[in-house]
Amino acid sequence: MLNKNHIYHLVEVSPWPILGAFSTSAMLAGIIKWFHLYEMNLFFLGMLCVIMVMYQWWRDTTRESTFQGLHTSKVVKGLRWGMILFITSEVLFFMSFFWSFFHSSLTPSIEIGMIWPPKSIIPFNPIQIPLLNTTILISSGITVTWAHHSLMENNYKQSIYSLLLTILLGIYFSMLQAYEYFESSFSIADSVYGSSFFLATGFHGIHVMIGTIFLAICLLRQKKNHFSSIHHFGFEAAAWYWHFVDVVWLFLYISVYWWGS
Repeated sequence: MLNKNHIYHLVEVSPWPILGAFSTSAMLAGIIKWFHLYEMNLFFLGMLCVIMVMYQWWRDTTRESTFQGLHTSKVVKGLRWGMILFITSEVLFFMSFFWSFFHSSLTPSIEIGMIWPPKSIIPFNPIQIPLLNTTILISSGITVTWAHHSLMENNYKQSIYSLLLTILLGIYFSMLQAYEYFESSFSIADSVYGSSFFLATGFHGIHVMIGTIFLAICLLRQKKNHFSSIHHFGFEAAAWYWHFVDVVWLFLYISVYWWGS
């Protein structure tokens, strides 16, 4: 920052974008190989490379913001808009699943008996595990807000405890969803209902796991005193993402589990 006369962050040459692209390509090719040849070696290799690139890229970004002072107020403002646009793209991503679900459920075709749910499909009881998962995610939204306010008030202990509680609730949600999938009486191959259900809830489950990892990284950074009351966008971005995951689940519960059943 001492060698330039502006407040912007000019990103240095980094190997992680190109390595991340190659790693992701290898992982996707491994998924194809897994589906067609039933071999998972390339998938695991690609996944390992992706995780290594993610770790080192995130490490560099943390160094830039925390130790090198490159994330000025102007840079943070740009990061905020970037996160807002990213979440907007995620909203549109899930909107396609809801569009497909309502198209199929409001006008069921003759191939599925012109009824919804299709014949022989036994949907989940919305007042059992789905309702419990709804309670868990709403509670996690409260705890992550508690963590945010504790961070802004420089309450170190409460921010640690509330963030840890949020992570545990996210793990609990994922465990219950895995159990729900294991006990399901239908699969993704069972008509458009199975496809719509597992694509929508499955991608949401992936987002929950990503959000849990995001918050776990924030917990480690908070323990290392990387955040302050006025400089903590890394945590703020994770909180925004987590609230987005909560809202999507509420729409999933109301439309897919409750109304759709």
